[in-house]
Amino acid sequence: MTLLFIGGSEIFVIGLIVVMLFGADKIPEIARTLGKGMRQLKDATDDIKREIKDTSNSDDIVGDIKKEISEVKKNVNDFSRPIKKQVKKQFNDNIPDLDAISDIKDEVESVKKGVDKVAGAVKRKL
Repeated sequence: MTLLFIGGSEIFVIGLIVVMLFGADKIPEIARTLGKGMRQLKDATDDIKREIKDTSNSDDIVGDIKKEISEVKKNVNDFSRPIKKQVKKQFNDNIPDLDAISDIKDEVESVKKGVDKVAGAVKRKL
């Protein structure tokens, strides 16, 4: 990478060429337009930075939702374990097909799918 140094005489020559091309009365208007363009570029850059930051924050929200889902799963398993033991004991380790347990599993899967849909929608909106 080479560095370009512009001295005073080069700036004077460039300024003289600009005055000759555009005229002295157009220079303030050109400078204003360049300033507005630079401001818009800076605003666009700030918006992109803000979007990136917000996206990283949405990942934190999705992570929190996943953590909550795993806690719910653990609670359901902790809740169903003693019931299963009691049913085994009641039927002398010969468990019939229990509709209640499969209904609970189906309901847990349904809730999980609903939470996954909500998490996806939250992530897309953020």
